[in-house]
Amino acid sequence: MCFELFEGASAFKNKTAIISHGVAWSYEQIIERSHQYATQLLGEKADLSEARIAFMVPPGVDYVCIQWAIWIAGGIAVPICITYPPPSIEYVLQDTEASIVIASDEFLSLLKPLCSKESNRSLHSLLEMQNPSSFKKLPVLSLSRRAMILYTSGTTNLPKGVVSTHQNIKAQIEMLTDAWQWINTDQTVCVLPLHHVHGIINVVCCSLRAGATCHFLPRFEAKEVLDILQKEELTVFMAVPTIYFKLVAYLESLTEDERLDIKDKLSRKRLMVSGSAALPVSVMEKWYQLSGHKLLERYGMTEIGMAISNPYVGERKPGFVGMPLPTVSVRLVSDEGKINTGELGEIQVKGPAVFSEYWRNPEATKESFTPDHWFKTGDTAILENGYYKILGRTSIDIIKSGGYKISAIEIEEVIRQFDLVEDCSVVGIPNEEWGEIVGAVIVLKNSMDMIAFQKWLTERLPKYKIPRSFRFLGELPRNAMGKVTKKELIPMFLS
Repeated sequence: MCFELFEGASAFKNKTAIISHGVAWSYEQIIERSHQYATQLLGEKADLSEARIAFMVPPGVDYVCIQWAIWIAGGIAVPICITYPPPSIEYVLQDTEASIVIASDEFLSLLKPLCSKESNRSLHSLLEMQNPSSFKKLPVLSLSRRAMILYTSGTTNLPKGVVSTHQNIKAQIEMLTDAWQWINTDQTVCVLPLHHVHGIINVVCCSLRAGATCHFLPRFEAKEVLDILQKEELTVFMAVPTIYFKLVAYLESLTEDERLDIKDKLSRKRLMVSGSAALPVSVMEKWYQLSGHKLLERYGMTEIGMAISNPYVGERKPGFVGMPLPTVSVRLVSDEGKINTGELGEIQVKGPAVFSEYWRNPEATKESFTPDHWFKTGDTAILENGYYKILGRTSIDIIKSGGYKISAIEIEEVIRQFDLVEDCSVVGIPNEEWGEIVGAVIVLKNSMDMIAFQKWLTERLPKYKIPRSFRFLGELPRNAMGKVTKKELIPMFLS
């Protein structure tokens, strides 16, 4: 995989690959820098032989070049979230037994205590990596070699290291560049964290494999993102629902003339995608009104890359994530182990993009696959007219109450339609009589009459789906990818 990216870039040598901190970098320049970094990593070795190389580098040209360098030198890339606190960083470093840690200057003081002599880890700055050296012959790698370890969010237990081979990554990139019709005249902007498959594969790797141009921003700011998106050459945009939510809020603060001018420019873009969390239908509808774009929603996760997508050409159904992507097999399986077609069930996936293993965790790996090698995603969905609809994470979004299986996402969609609700999250609260009861945490725009609100809910939801308990927050807790961390909400109802 890495050589396809590396050698494929050779076909676009003089073309701009990356725009980072206002500086344009050609494909030839990132090839040269990647090779330079790889030479430094190899030192006297001919092959890194799957050594784990951790790196803490902000999104930009050096992030890409370090990642490519690790791959072409035969190492396993371990990107570290740049907002992690020391205990989280230490967990990743210990779990992977990373032998080398690379960091940009702003993270050196944070990492230095974690890379003592006793740790058997060496810490290197980006500046060190740029020392002149003679280019070395690179090792020849098979596609079966392990290439990257990304960590799950750890919502139910300790984060697990998801191992992808070069073949897994190759399959993910080829599938998406074909399905979403990436071409070398495309330009995109990366506003996503790069310790997650969405940013690494869907945005950066796909754009660079196609010979396109990827812009990087140091941080997310709604105005800055919209300023870039209005440029004529920008054709593709991918983000998570919370980013679209913030962009909608910013656009709604502008005058009508300003909104119409921006809509005219945004409507000319080729593709806009949402993923990593469920996209509220209300946000999709507002974005369509403000941009002229019906967002393409898709479904994936760290272990499988992307598996299901609304079509690039064809109907994009609000509230649905679409159909299986090419080379991906999907099925729904009931709690009793029956394969369902018209009923809800757990999504199970098989295909070349599915990860290799959980790092040094054979028990978790075995538990996550069926005997016939289908990966159990832990997400519940229903299939309607060929399109999959995600009902939620089986462990936390499917509420089992009095014999009913209730989708928290469905209830959230209804609550968001109330004009005084800014946002909400629905959870199952342990209950001795019912098993679980429905609770809702709401972010309000203004104070509201709860009696009137509950009457409004009875007109839109059956009685067993109406929340029995409410809590109110100024903002919902979220992780780096914008997903609400529901486990933090449940204790609010138990105290």
